[in-house]
Amino acid sequence: MPDAILPLGDPRLRARSLPVTALDDPAFQAENARLQATLEAFRRAHGFGRGVAAPQIGIAKRVIALNLGHGTHALINPEITWTSPETFTLWDDCMCFPWLLVRVRRHASISLRFLDERGEHQTWECLGQAESELIQHEYDHLEGILATDRAEGPEAIISREAFEQFRDHFTGMVDYTIRPVPADAEPPAEDPRPAPGAEQAEETGRLQ
Repeated sequence: MPDAILPLGDPRLRARSLPVTALDDPAFQAENARLQATLEAFRRAHGFGRGVAAPQIGIAKRVIALNLGHGTHALINPEITWTSPETFTLWDDCMCFPWLLVRVRRHASISLRFLDERGEHQTWECLGQAESELIQHEYDHLEGILATDRAEGPEAIISREAFEQFRDHFTGMVDYTIRPVPADAEPPAEDPRPAPGAEQAEETGRLQ
């Protein structure tokens, strides 16, 4: 069953999440299933959406559910191991406050290590811009940080309504624009856990 996304202001969004210590714990497996079901339900309802972090549904665990076009899967105990010196700005959004957009600055590329659902160590090196900005957003949730905390410069927090009304004005204020990709356009894949690569560079659907 999918869970409701916690709204901006819920104090549970501010708690730093704890590492998962036992992947075979039935309680954790149930939480992981709930998290993935929430992302899948959002994609069905809205036609897009790439990621959700466990704290967004009130689970204080270091888990991120992703769907980059090859099925939904979990990154468990993720750790960002490298960030590029190059940065860029974008209008970020969040399932916790879908009526807002926030101008933030992100690293253009990151490297990541995590456990997959089989308990195997995985490493993603020098990710592309689309994957990097998404994972930085979700990783912030694990630390109790919201995009609103990273708002940069004047007019940094705006309504989605204003953005749609004055799109050219606001897109001219950032270096990069997220382009939604319909959920039903994702390609089939035998392996639901591939590392992001060049073939996924255009998967930039949001929220989130």
